[in-house]
Amino acid sequence: MTLRFPIHLARVYDADLPAGARLLVDRLWPRGIAKAELHLDGWPKQVTPDSELRKWFHAEPEARWPDFRKRYRDQLESMPEAVAHCLDWCRKGPVVLLTAARDPERSHAAVLRDVLTDAMETSR
Repeated sequence: MTLRFPIHLARVYDADLPAGARLLVDRLWPRGIAKAELHLDGWPKQVTPDSELRKWFHAEPEARWPDFRKRYRDQLESMPEAVAHCLDWCRKGPVVLLTAARDPERSHAAVLRDVLTDAMETSR
């Protein structure tokens, strides 16, 4: 049986972050945050949605959420090495996926968390 560590979502602007390896999962550096403030363990830009998908989603996030989830999952499926890199962190201990998104649960970070969780479950 494989031990599955938690994968948390948090905003880069949160004062109290959960314990775990801190991975920034935004393609762009968050505004108003100094690099030294985040104490990152990694910045896997390759697992972020491409610019076209990100811009498309941000134009109408509520209406496009279901389609965005599918399209981003499809992108992640096309980059197994990048996802595997994140999974390496997940196998070592708790992970905190950091994003500047206002609502991390309705963002690419939540989709990435779900993909990583599913991958951990199927690799048992």
